[in-house]
Amino acid sequence: MLNCSDKNMPEAGCLVADFGKPLCRICNSMQLNIPLWGLFNCMDIQYSDQKIERRESQAMAILLGIDPGSRITGYGVIEEVGNKTHYIASGCIRIKEGTLPERLQQVFDGINQVVELYAPQSVGIEQVFMSKNADSALKLGQARGAAIVAAMNQGLEVSEYSARQVKQAVVGTGGAEKSQVQHMVKSILNLDSTPQADAADALAVALCHSHTRASLVRMAGVSGKRNRRLVSR
Repeated sequence: MLNCSDKNMPEAGCLVADFGKPLCRICNSMQLNIPLWGLFNCMDIQYSDQKIERRESQAMAILLGIDPGSRITGYGVIEEVGNKTHYIASGCIRIKEGTLPERLQQVFDGINQVVELYAPQSVGIEQVFMSKNADSALKLGQARGAAIVAAMNQGLEVSEYSARQVKQAVVGTGGAEKSQVQHMVKSILNLDSTPQADAADALAVALCHSHTRASLVRMAGVSGKRNRRLVSR
């Protein structure tokens, strides 16, 4: 049994999960090769050593959102069923100190394990924003690249979204503050507690990805109807 209310803090370099709700709505099972710690208030959770099997379904899709960072990379996993979205899990990959290549390896390995655990069908990731500090922007871009390669290496499609697009999709304005994003993510996904900032950003990316996919499907449907009308004439 793992007591997620344990007051011990996670060590650097570990994958941190948000247990605001049960870890996985699919089977509550997991297998990780790195330490896992709980955040926020929750009950003891029993885990098995089984992995979640990848499932293919037209009616359901599991989406992974990534908020890349050279020190903390957030991840958020949601389930898309029809026109509804449900929370599955969220957390962050905390990068321990080391050389840049070593830190990028941790981002790559962390995303790999998240993908293996939750078996998403599609991935959304936030684009690099313009920063006054060129060195910080460069490191962020490299961490983002490591996350993208990890997802692509698992055969997943990856879509990119600007911070403004994500905020617009979740809050309704591209200039929203982080606290507003956290509040809306909690509300939309009906969470019991507010996610950690990086995890909330990743969940927001996943929601933006879901909205974009739904819009493309609607556009394709409208286009198909128009084409059929033209043919019938």
